[in-house]
Amino acid sequence: MTNTGAEVLVVDDDEALTDVYAAWLDDEYDVVTATTGSVALDTLDTDDVDVVLLDRRMPGLSGEDVLERIRHAEYECRVAMVTGVRPNTDVVELGFDEYLLKPVDRDDLTSTVETLLDRSKYDDKLQELYSLMSKRALLESEAEDGSIQLDTSYEDLVDRIEDLRSQINDTVTDFGHDDFRVAFRDLPNGQTGSD
Repeated sequence: MTNTGAEVLVVDDDEALTDVYAAWLDDEYDVVTATTGSVALDTLDTDDVDVVLLDRRMPGLSGEDVLERIRHAEYECRVAMVTGVRPNTDVVELGFDEYLLKPVDRDDLTSTVETLLDRSKYDDKLQELYSLMSKRALLESEAEDGSIQLDTSYEDLVDRIEDLRSQINDTVTDFGHDDFRVAFRDLPNGQTGSD
């Protein structure tokens, strides 16, 4: 699926890295770069950004600060953290949609942008579900490697996922056949939020 015309904002204090990411993406998307959190927020104020690729650790306004302001201002964009910071259970409360550990390759980056653009078509609950499931997979992977210990925040995350799935399934149950087909026609592989 081509998402030509979509705008991607790449935010990283390493200018050479923003240039590399922009070069990887600019055949398919309109790419804007920022090397500080404040420039990123100024860009979001003036441009119609669809996806933000955001470094977590930057001097001044950190990626976490930028992410918090993005969600507080209710910008209509999806956010992937692209960072060298290994995740811990603190990621449960961060409002990102995907989390990529550096170094990332071109395929991972372009695939993530496309996935986030596809998800932007979903309603809020489905977007939240995919974000939470991404966090769960990330934490489980880190725990399997022995990098972190899962705690009550992980258990709360699992509970939130199950609650959201239940809400979505209840909504789907109320759909007529045509409503269901229209609501879920763009979901990859016919996924409906249940395993």
